[in-house]
Amino acid sequence: MTALPEAEEALRRLGERGWTIGVAESLTGGLLVSALVDVPGASAHVRGGVVAYATDLKHAILGVDAALLAAHGPVHPDVARQMAEGVRTVTGRDGVRTDVGVATTGVAGPEPQGGQPVGTVYIGVSTPEGARVVPLSLDGGREQIRHASVRHALRAVVEAI
Repeated sequence: MTALPEAEEALRRLGERGWTIGVAESLTGGLLVSALVDVPGASAHVRGGVVAYATDLKHAILGVDAALLAAHGPVHPDVARQMAEGVRTVTGRDGVRTDVGVATTGVAGPEPQGGQPVGTVYIGVSTPEGARVVPLSLDGGREQIRHASVRHALRAVVEAI
């Protein structure tokens, strides 16, 4: 597979800063970390990824606040932020830190979920300099929404670093 230019740019920028990245995915189901590792040399910066597709795993593995999940469900800006922060912790081990955490959560379809329309996506990015969330309202079918989410997430990483 040909590497996405956004993934190449994200890894180039990580390299310039000497930073590493961890990925937490829900609706993208592994596509985001796959886009990063499609780039030759990615292992110098990619620490790993967690696909927490089920809501309970967002809490159990990534440390997303259970009360937040109970009150708002998994498609919420604070969930994206907490996933991004949590994956930095989960993928940082034995004195090796993860500098950037990026997370995707949303509704790819075909049906709305928890009162959220199809195409509602939140991208969370956490760095040592702070955290931000990018809200998206995407059009298209399930595959288009998932792939567009990956590109937006990679752009958000580039902007954050």
